[in-house]
Amino acid sequence: MIVGTAGHIDHGKTALVKALTGVDADRLKEEKARGITIDLGYAYSDLGDGRQLGFVDVPGHERFVHNMLAGATGIDAALVVVSAVEGIKPQTVEHLQIVDLLGLDRGIVALTKADLANDDQLLERMAEIETLLASTSLAGAEIMPVSAVTGQGIDELKARLLTLGESGRGTTGFARLAVDRCFVLSGAGVVVTGTVHAGEIRVDDRLVLTPSGLEARVRSLHAQNRPAEIGRAGERCALNLTGPRLSRESIRRGDWVVSPELHVPTDRTDVRLKLLASESQPLKHWSPVHVHLGAAHVMGRVALLDGNTLEPGASGLAQLVLEEKVGALAGDHVILRDPSATRTVAGATVIDPFGPSRNRRSGRRLAELAALGGADAEVLPGLLRLESGFVETARFGTARNLRPAEVDRLLQAAGGDKLEGYGFLADTLAAARLDIVETLKAFHQAKADAPGLQPERLRVTLKKRWPVPVFRALLDREVRAKTVMVDGAFLRLPGHSLTLTPRDEALWKKISADLERDRFKPPRVRDFAQTYSAPEPETRKLLQRLARLGRVIEVAPDQYFLRPVVAEMIAIAHAFGRDFSAAEFRDKLDNGRKVAILILEFFDRHGVTVRRGDLRRTVPQKLEQYGPPPATQGLADGR
Repeated sequence: MIVGTAGHIDHGKTALVKALTGVDADRLKEEKARGITIDLGYAYSDLGDGRQLGFVDVPGHERFVHNMLAGATGIDAALVVVSAVEGIKPQTVEHLQIVDLLGLDRGIVALTKADLANDDQLLERMAEIETLLASTSLAGAEIMPVSAVTGQGIDELKARLLTLGESGRGTTGFARLAVDRCFVLSGAGVVVTGTVHAGEIRVDDRLVLTPSGLEARVRSLHAQNRPAEIGRAGERCALNLTGPRLSRESIRRGDWVVSPELHVPTDRTDVRLKLLASESQPLKHWSPVHVHLGAAHVMGRVALLDGNTLEPGASGLAQLVLEEKVGALAGDHVILRDPSATRTVAGATVIDPFGPSRNRRSGRRLAELAALGGADAEVLPGLLRLESGFVETARFGTARNLRPAEVDRLLQAAGGDKLEGYGFLADTLAAARLDIVETLKAFHQAKADAPGLQPERLRVTLKKRWPVPVFRALLDREVRAKTVMVDGAFLRLPGHSLTLTPRDEALWKKISADLERDRFKPPRVRDFAQTYSAPEPETRKLLQRLARLGRVIEVAPDQYFLRPVVAEMIAIAHAFGRDFSAAEFRDKLDNGRKVAILILEFFDRHGVTVRRGDLRRTVPQKLEQYGPPPATQGLADGR
């Protein structure tokens, strides 16, 4: 367990930690010279049963609250220190506000310098403290008079601290350590220290620094000030890291050392925010603030989501728009201070670490945030019942530091199913299937002579407009189940088919043979009509129907190519690997310039090529627009 001190300057926090542990937590030369704590200090007490009680000694001076916050977000319990001589002071109040905003409900109040106060003074101070605690998360916390000079109450305090219990941090998620110190140790290299917020870190683990993305390997580690093979959630750890481009200068306080799965830096986080009741003015939309998350300290603005002001003492939804990327996950606590960094103004809990930049105030988004505000077991069913109808499972798991197996378990418990990375309720899947089938059925009834609907046309025609990747997952499900059939470029129901008349079938057999033989320079419609003594309008209508089926492509008016041949010609163009001319393309196809130009102009219109003067270059994203190129001899011999 990690215990953090809290209290006003010169109330004896460091002396008390030394009395409890035998360690002077002031490590800086300036701290020794001035007699005050400036930065975070650390000490450990051996409990005698193999366990270590860790202490984070924080600065009490108002100028160093930012350092205090870097340590406060990693503690499990608070040791509030109040001088029996001076009583409650401004930083006592602010530190208690921070403890309350962080949701810490385990703690003890040490009434220090008790040897310098009489019984009446002690009773008066204890009454004042009880009144102050009553409105905080530490209401009812035990108040213990102690003296670091005489030893009064020290053993009793230590025993009471042990009863607060172990850390409640989970070890089932991916590893996550908040860096509060970085230094270079001779003979070892780069060392970072911090509290493990989740998971486990082992020697030889390969981790990532967030937000920088630097890769690192754990060469060795200390947990709770002892050499160890494993550092667990709730323990303070020192990690000896090695990796390319890793240096003391490349790591900052506020970075996170995480499993690669958690490297998702963000600069927009949606939160539930509470403004302190002590504030004299409402918090306005887009107010600048100092943001403290984990050990990080960045500037940002508060975008209120359900109004333009937030009254003192009130809570509301907000998005923190940060000037720098940070590592954040759902459930993280955030402390906000005013623009001049002179006082704490609010606290927040992260609901969604990946807030949107658009439509953040929409009713749909607010409903989603309302669903995200609960416990893991409640969130997923709530999200699945929203208008969107699906959950991106990887994103959900990452935001809440859940392993894929745990997300799958929660999805199953909610009565859901997963398709290609998306979670749905069974009722939603059934409704989506019905929508697809009924839409195709209606289209077939309206246009019996049409082969079917193209995928995008089907998507935008459905009653529910699914995002493209989600629709693809739903469609693939129906194709696998043979509920929907793929016929070239079209989708149809199994019972629907376009059949050719015997006359058309016979004509198509002849035409297809010609298109295959002269694949790069096929005859035109009138040529087929003349050759096979067929009426030109009927021949044209037949090829138009075959084009709708996706068997042929009309590259130019009355100029049809087999679909695989079009894919082959795209591959030939791409094989240049550079800008190429129409003449070069003509030579590869071994046909006339006129036909080559028609083909290239078709490519230009459909984005397959980009023209620059007399030269063209293929667009890689469009290479399989008409399917993969066939493995033909034509490609092999470079024709």
